[in-house]
Amino acid sequence: MQCSWKAVLLLALASIAIQYTAIRTFTAKSFHSCPIPNPVNCSLSQDTDVVDRLCDENPTFPYNLSRKTHVLILATTRSGSSFVGQLFNQHFDVFYLFEPLYHVQYTLIPKLTQSKTTTDRRVMLGASRDLLRSLYDCDLYFLENYIKPQPVNHTTDRLFRRGASKALCSPPVCESLGAVDLHLEEGDCVKKCGSLNLTLATESCREHGHVAIKTVRVPEVSDLRALVEDPRLNLKVIQLVRDPRGILASRSETFRDTYRLWRIWDGTGRKPYNLDVTQLTTVCEDFWNSVSTGLNRPPWLKGKYMLVRYEDLARNPMKKTEEIYDFLGIPMDSNVERWIQNNTRGDRSSSKHKYGTVRNSAATAEKWRFRLSYEIVAFTQHACQQVLAQLGYKTAGSEEELKNLSISLVEERDFLPFS
Repeated sequence: MQCSWKAVLLLALASIAIQYTAIRTFTAKSFHSCPIPNPVNCSLSQDTDVVDRLCDENPTFPYNLSRKTHVLILATTRSGSSFVGQLFNQHFDVFYLFEPLYHVQYTLIPKLTQSKTTTDRRVMLGASRDLLRSLYDCDLYFLENYIKPQPVNHTTDRLFRRGASKALCSPPVCESLGAVDLHLEEGDCVKKCGSLNLTLATESCREHGHVAIKTVRVPEVSDLRALVEDPRLNLKVIQLVRDPRGILASRSETFRDTYRLWRIWDGTGRKPYNLDVTQLTTVCEDFWNSVSTGLNRPPWLKGKYMLVRYEDLARNPMKKTEEIYDFLGIPMDSNVERWIQNNTRGDRSSSKHKYGTVRNSAATAEKWRFRLSYEIVAFTQHACQQVLAQLGYKTAGSEEELKNLSISLVEERDFLPFS
């Protein structure tokens, strides 16, 4: 029988479609977990039904079922992300990394600042996703592509904030530490441990049950969709938000040169004509877009997203941390509880540097009300009115209301995890 060219073409297209569907099903959904006999130990008389029986007893499982829980703390600068990172860093079974995307940013876009355009800020997203995927797989060698000068024999002293990671300041990564060095300050860790051996760091990562990474260099949760849907990962996103008025006050004090014009306005009462308002509006736009995605509960985020307000965590750190760990499905250990008790009741002198985490957490959340002039607060409320309402932050109608701490500017809201 002779077939027409149209029939042949249709058959070919159908074949391609079937193959594509099979490949997608295999790579995106599950891998067969049935054991395969070792040919070296097999004899001719071996029972050929053994494998079938094992398969009946061990059905097909999702590819990442027995894998680590991968946690990403999605935040912005001065929103309390260092504090939240420590809630994972202190856990004995969590391998924590502080801002590894710093290296991507300063390799690809060395002069990137908060005031750059959206296009500039997104240039690094593809590289950032690739690096995150590798780090969650405990492939720390991938970092070498972005560390300058490039590590020699997988050893470097240039890893950004290495001392902020407990796992990188403990054996086997740092063999020189003894029992008296269990609670090192960040700078002391670097001095005592010397250069970082990425091979030992990789081994340490693989020995831990979970991996947590903090970043302020991914604008929105939608930028993470490829990672959230990656069947090789078990990624869960903790999106940390804070009142934009508090973020502005903290940045103005911490990054004094960058926010010099805001401080001039605050001190003189006169708004500079060349004030860079995008330093504020970009934060609010990113919050609005990202939180809107999360609260709309798209199917790809189901069971993968939790929104946390810094103010809620600051007021009741133990309760909120328990909720976070419950969402992740990771038991919260005594090290985390002890750290919370020791690091949420300090005073200002307890924090040695701008990224310090020892503080009176409840007071810190409200301190911005006395740092900013009412004129700046009113400007911020107008520029960010949508996201303030979205996140449950109330506006202050006068200077008296702003300074009156008996009037709460945070609504009681329960942002339940998307499960």
